[in-house]
Amino acid sequence: MKDQDPSEKSQLARRAFLKTTNIVGLSAAAATLIGANRLLAAKSPSGIPVDTPTQIFTAALVAEDLATTFYYNGLIGPVIQNPNLAGPGGTPDNPNPTDSNPGNVAYLQAALYQEIQHATLLRTLLGITSPAGDPYQTFYISSDTFGTLSAFIKVLETLENAFIGAYTIAAFEFAQLAAFTAVEQITTKQMGMYTPDDLEYFAEVAATILGVESEHRALGRVIANLNPANNLNYESTDGLTSVYNGPNSAVAALTPFITAGNGTAYSLATALAGAPSVYVVTSGSPPVQM
Repeated sequence: MKDQDPSEKSQLARRAFLKTTNIVGLSAAAATLIGANRLLAAKSPSGIPVDTPTQIFTAALVAEDLATTFYYNGLIGPVIQNPNLAGPGGTPDNPNPTDSNPGNVAYLQAALYQEIQHATLLRTLLGITSPAGDPYQTFYISSDTFGTLSAFIKVLETLENAFIGAYTIAAFEFAQLAAFTAVEQITTKQMGMYTPDDLEYFAEVAATILGVESEHRALGRVIANLNPANNLNYESTDGLTSVYNGPNSAVAALTPFITAGNGTAYSLATALAGAPSVYVVTSGSPPVQM
């Protein structure tokens, strides 16, 4: 009997994992862009298949869409009327004149805009032409999240810690893939979808997004008067060991938010349609590839 190609084995293992974690849709979104690359056969020291660039981009896009939906609903939900935000009767654009903190509101408005920009970049990398083509259009979050400040900030920290961990791992994985690809090109004389320079650039981009997600975590703590807001010497991977593959991946961490029955359904399309009315535009672009 002919031995099965290593890339086929890893594809089968990936599909089996996705089936058990109920995220087949995410797999389908990535499958059209994942070729029979030899990198799929590579293993990390733990034996988990190395994430491909497309897998990393896809997982990150789902995370950014979740963040967009989360921040939008925070800005329009009852929590915005907390005195630490827009205050009683206040809205993001019209805070209570005597009992509010407009600066804290601006932190959330800027975060919403920034998450949308990150998602736009990831769509470009994946060849997705509009948000309607994103893997997930609905996210499931407890409605209590947007009712009180303590509940909102608790989920904000949970999400941002996961995003920080995911982008930390992504930066490492892109650097690792750059080294693998350089060796592959030398030994096989074949060019893959991405050059080592491309992969090193993706690591740099991941690091720049990681920095902004870290700001979101700290500013969320500012809103809740959790002092010091910058309470960590180093950001952590939040228990993650990969972005896409394996039980301790960012994808596995996202599963509760994309599984029906785990909370109230919130629409990405609704969030994107309403976002311009509540976000604050910030500056900056991805780093230029050298």
